[in-house]
Amino acid sequence: MSENDNARRIAEDRCDDAVEAFADGDYDQAIDLYNQALEADPAYGDAFTGLAMCHQAKGDVDAAIEVTKRYVEKAPDDILAFTNLSMFYQKKGMIKEAEAAGAQARLLDWKRQLREAKEKSPNQ
Repeated sequence: MSENDNARRIAEDRCDDAVEAFADGDYDQAIDLYNQALEADPAYGDAFTGLAMCHQAKGDVDAAIEVTKRYVEKAPDDILAFTNLSMFYQKKGMIKEAEAAGAQARLLDWKRQLREAKEKSPNQ
């Protein structure tokens, strides 16, 4: 098993534990576990998403926004990240920012749909 595979496995295990902690309402434990996942694999999207959701569940929408913005820097084509960012901005009453993030999510989704259509096209 490569070092990257091992890091990903650790991150996945920590995320699985974090999901359980989140389900139990132990957001602080879940945050700690998601952070451990990101220490193991700093690009693991599920950990960023879960971490942001934990902060949002605790009522710390500013932290949820910051975590999601960090992830968007690493994965600028992640539709869910922009969708979540839009939702967090809405919760803060930041309508312009929410609309911009939502528009970016739609644009990325359209691009994905076009790619898939091209891949299925018999002319290609």
